[in-house]
Amino acid sequence: MSDHDEKPVKPAEERGDARDDSARSGNGLRKELPQEVPATVPAARETPEEPERRQAAEPQQTPEPKPDPEPRLTGRERLVQGVWPPRVTRAQLIVAVLLFGLGFGLAVQVASNSDSDSALRGARQEDLVRILDELDDRTQRLEDEKQGLEKQRDELENSSDQAEEARKQTIEKERQLGILAGTVAAQGPGITMTIQDTKGTVEADMLLDAIQELRAAGAEAIQVNGVRVVASTYLTDSGKGVGVDGNKINAPYRFKVIGKSQDLEPALNIPGGVVQTLEKEQATVSIERSADIVVDALRAAKRPDYARSSSQ
Repeated sequence: MSDHDEKPVKPAEERGDARDDSARSGNGLRKELPQEVPATVPAARETPEEPERRQAAEPQQTPEPKPDPEPRLTGRERLVQGVWPPRVTRAQLIVAVLLFGLGFGLAVQVASNSDSDSALRGARQEDLVRILDELDDRTQRLEDEKQGLEKQRDELENSSDQAEEARKQTIEKERQLGILAGTVAAQGPGITMTIQDTKGTVEADMLLDAIQELRAAGAEAIQVNGVRVVASTYLTDSGKGVGVDGNKINAPYRFKVIGKSQDLEPALNIPGGVVQTLEKEQATVSIERSADIVVDALRAAKRPDYARSSSQ
């Protein structure tokens, strides 16, 4: 190798290390240098077109759609939602109809009053006087009509009372005549007389005397062994019995009599009267007073053949 051949170059690190060693080993005249700071290259200033080119080069990303936020309701809208649709009950509907009818009637009344008031305001004095006179005449006519109707009412009430009284009297008279005629049953205080005829000696005339004596003492209804005794009753002898209006009855003879018992019993017991006469014929007579005697034997009503009412 020639002298001109280059010596091998040591790496920079080795050179540095050697320098460090020589510096530490030398006279210390050489100071340590700071480590080399890498030089920064200033960034090139971007032109206005570069952001647009960079944005065009980047892939376009489609933004995801965001859900629309619910709109906030105003106070009026909340009020509308609270009252609609309406929740109407049946009672509320009825009350609404009644209130509507009342309001309509009041409106009509007010309108009619307004019309009449306006008509009267525009009338002349002569017209007002004439209207007042007509109202007075109409009031007088209505008052007269009222009095006439009240008079008719009183007459009808009186006639109705009279008719009711006449009807009651007719019913009472019919009842009384029915008792006498034997067409209705009778009930009241009286006596019961029983005649025992074991010997068969009692004849029809003896029973007839007893009936006559009872009538004279005030008997109102008489019944003998289930046969009603009336004004037309007749008695006949019939074998060992007695015939009453064609009906044969046998002993014992039981008389049911309605009347005042204090008068009926003494009338039969007078000296020489009915009781003594029957006892002479060996018949036994017993009389009992009672507060409730029922005469229920009836007779059919018979129309008179010749007699007629004389009242018109």
